[in-house]
Amino acid sequence: MTSKVLVIEDTHGIRRLIRMTLEFDGFEVIEATDAQAGLDRIRQDPPHLVLLDVNMPGINGLEACRMLRADPRTAQLPVVMLTMANSPEDMRRGMDAGASLYLTKPFLPTQLLDIVHQLTTQPGAAVRIA
Repeated sequence: MTSKVLVIEDTHGIRRLIRMTLEFDGFEVIEATDAQAGLDRIRQDPPHLVLLDVNMPGINGLEACRMLRADPRTAQLPVVMLTMANSPEDMRRGMDAGASLYLTKPFLPTQLLDIVHQLTTQPGAAVRIA
């Protein structure tokens, strides 16, 4: 079975890079350009994993993650925060919002693939980043 990954990212180039990386490795990728569109997609067709930008117009990634955690239907859905905000305080806020993992940009495509593989094959397991 192909794992489905929802990418919620407002920057076209980053979405494209993620899509190409994941599709090359056999993942099905769905895209949303903002958090509200992503939340709507999740309700229509739940993915196996969400890659969620933090800084977006409208609902930001932290708010969107809290909304996912508050809904029993999506409370266990793995969510990886993707952001350039890399201070310890930023990371703490992301994890406090309910992120499964906090990955700062720029990241290596191989690093992203390792994370996505781990979270889609062993949800809830500790993720090791190489």
